[in-house]
Amino acid sequence: MFRRVLAAAVVVAVAAVLFVFAWPQFFGLQQTFGIAHVVSFRAAAALIAIALIVGLTLLALLARPVRRFFATLAVLLLAFTLVNAAVLSTRGFGDTAFETAGDSTVTVLSWNTLGDVPGAATVADLAIENDADILTLPETTKAFSLEVAALMKAAGRPMWVETTAFDQISKSRSTSVLWSADLGTYTVDESVGQTATLPTVVLRPDDGSGPTIISVHAVAPIPGEFRNWQADLDWLADTCAGENVIMAGDFNATLDHMSGLASSATTTLGDCADAALATGNAAVGTWPTTAPALLGSPIDHAMATENWRVSGMRVVQDQDGAGSDHRPLVAQFAPAG
Repeated sequence: MFRRVLAAAVVVAVAAVLFVFAWPQFFGLQQTFGIAHVVSFRAAAALIAIALIVGLTLLALLARPVRRFFATLAVLLLAFTLVNAAVLSTRGFGDTAFETAGDSTVTVLSWNTLGDVPGAATVADLAIENDADILTLPETTKAFSLEVAALMKAAGRPMWVETTAFDQISKSRSTSVLWSADLGTYTVDESVGQTATLPTVVLRPDDGSGPTIISVHAVAPIPGEFRNWQADLDWLADTCAGENVIMAGDFNATLDHMSGLASSATTTLGDCADAALATGNAAVGTWPTTAPALLGSPIDHAMATENWRVSGMRVVQDQDGAGSDHRPLVAQFAPAG
């Protein structure tokens, strides 16, 4: 009798844990330490679950006295795998189709360069190849960004440059943004505050006609920074407010972590909607480059308010050898309506 009670208790506990990891939003635990890390890697978690299912199935076949116990655990893991597969499939495993760009189209390239590692020519070539109007570059210094801008100008794509650096000791504490001269001049808005540990750049158009541009770098949810990570996401949700905002960069957060931070049912974070989710790319991992994209974590994003329509988006997967631990992404926005 005791053995049955113990087995039942274990099954209930495992079922509860798997339910939390599969959909932490149900309990409001998506930003809880540990749970937030597991849900960041849904595909990898599902792959591990499949391996455990195989092992438990073999044990169930070999150990008759505990066959039902192991078989039940395997069924629970199968349900966990199917839930993750369903979530990932609804978010999309990659659709790289782009509409033909129009005169009012704005193309965004975002890349955490890990402290200028890929080299200015690599970043400039990628921006020119994709006809980028805005570059959001976390962990990128001003000197590097000016070099990128010079290369783009030489190719007929003059760009303005702005960098915010919290110090000159670590390149990770610099965030840069480049934008096309065709968009006009912009000024940094310091009145809105800042992300807590790593800088985010908020640019407002001087003539009031262009989009507010936000180059994002939220801190990672590591020990010692977890509360700052939560505060960063709250601040980003508050900062994406208004009718004309384009926001991109390293959010160090997946769509799961952003649950509950949208201002409406059609947005993702504040008034901004995620381009990857709109185009079927939200299950494609941007970090780390050492893992296959479909096993990685989609923590880099491009977003915009509802006056913009996403007309194309892709995670760039041919730069994994460039040195950064993040993949670049390219998003194309066209005026809505």
